[in-house]
Amino acid sequence: MQDPVKIYWSIRLDKVKTALESNHFEAFTASNREEARKIVLEGILPGLEASSVSWGGSMTFNAAGLYEDLKSRGAWKVIDTYDKTLSPEEMIERRRQSLLSDLFITGTNAITEAGQLVNLDMIGNRIGGLTFGPRHVIVLAGRNKIVRNLDEAMERIRHYAAPVNAIRLGKNTPCARTADCRNCNSAERICNTWTITEKSFPKNRVRVVLINEDLGF
Repeated sequence: MQDPVKIYWSIRLDKVKTALESNHFEAFTASNREEARKIVLEGILPGLEASSVSWGGSMTFNAAGLYEDLKSRGAWKVIDTYDKTLSPEEMIERRRQSLLSDLFITGTNAITEAGQLVNLDMIGNRIGGLTFGPRHVIVLAGRNKIVRNLDEAMERIRHYAAPVNAIRLGKNTPCARTADCRNCNSAERICNTWTITEKSFPKNRVRVVLINEDLGF
């Protein structure tokens, strides 16, 4: 018997793919992280003229194995914003450089059924790369990021994704202790800039890979 949960999400993801395409994103669906990896490496990258690559924070990017894949390719300059050997000042500079890469890969906090990408960032490098700078952007998103509308997107981000990420990052914020947003004024607050990406401009600059697995937060 086929997995009814997979079938359910396959139907929903196909609808979201259609909505994204109507908003000028190029969209793909993958049954799992391995297929998503193949779509990126074999379906998207060969058609791009990219001499440099970088990425924003994305657990889904790591889970798909793409971080190691792209670091090991010798065909382009890699601006590695995950390098743990860098000082905080060097890391910020590396993130600044990433905004002028030819290809930027990231995740998203939520995607609405109307095909909108919704994000909330701490320093803004992830949403900066999404909105302007890199010539090409690839967004990887697990099915758990799908919500019905903007209200659900903001609820999901504020009361789930943000507290979980604050805990993961070891931040000294109220949400890391209470598991709920208190709209705090903490110096370590990770919720500083909202973006709603309604459409891709130019058309197909942003490519979204929807994955039929729960991935990331």
